[in-house]
Amino acid sequence: MERPVVVGVDGSDGSLAALDWAVEEATRFRLPLRLVYASLWERYEGAVPSFSSERPAEEVAAQHIVASSEQRARQLSPELQVSTVTVPDDAASALVEESRSATALVTGSSGRGAVKGLLLGSVSLAVAGRADCPVVVVRGEERNVKGMSNRVVVGVGEADEAATAVRFALREAEARGCELQAVRAWRSPPPSADPLIVLDSAAHAYAEQATAVLDEVLEEAAAEHPEVSVRRTVLEGPAHRVLLGPAADADLLVLGATRRQGQLGLQLGRVSHTALHRAACPVAVVPHR
Repeated sequence: MERPVVVGVDGSDGSLAALDWAVEEATRFRLPLRLVYASLWERYEGAVPSFSSERPAEEVAAQHIVASSEQRARQLSPELQVSTVTVPDDAASALVEESRSATALVTGSSGRGAVKGLLLGSVSLAVAGRADCPVVVVRGEERNVKGMSNRVVVGVGEADEAATAVRFALREAEARGCELQAVRAWRSPPPSADPLIVLDSAAHAYAEQATAVLDEVLEEAAAEHPEVSVRRTVLEGPAHRVLLGPAADADLLVLGATRRQGQLGLQLGRVSHTALHRAACPVAVVPHR
């Protein structure tokens, strides 16, 4: 059975943007779509006997959100296979559990009660840091969210950890028929007694080393997608800052995240954390173990 694209819905503007993005993703890859609504009300209130004939407001709201989200998905892509589920759990835990059997998991940048334009919501951050599958947080400018830039950007970290993210990015670029820009950041060496040596020799060596890492990571993966045009870019500066530049003109920014077995809590580095809060386009966090 094909693993679905899973999207968390809660009726907020952020979840509507995530739903629309997930519909396009599932349609693009011909995968089923699974809509997940999570509420602790189902767990606690559902077990308490009701002495009223009226349906609780939370139940009515949940059913309306799920039904309207399903209808929206079917209108956007009539041939798409859509299923829904209401889970009696907090949203982050429910979505992390769903990630165990999903191709990808999609969330909005903020949920109900959040003020548009503020930092990333706690649910999206928790899911991106704990999920077993790639997580796409739909955020950024309208043209980026709607895929009008015709470019996917992947941040390339260390060679032994970047392969999974690069392959994900290549598949996305191929399915979209767009360019892939692979970006590797490098840092200037510490000052020495002779600044000219730093500028003319050491700095050049650092840039060449960054290019070599790109070539190493891309060689095998790019050969599997020969129709994708790949642009290699090395930029001086801290990765969590320099990636925001290319992301401003991208439809998707793809980053790798190493999941360490036995380590509790969020497993996001500075690069992913910054991108999820500040990138001008949707961000995909791809776990690598």
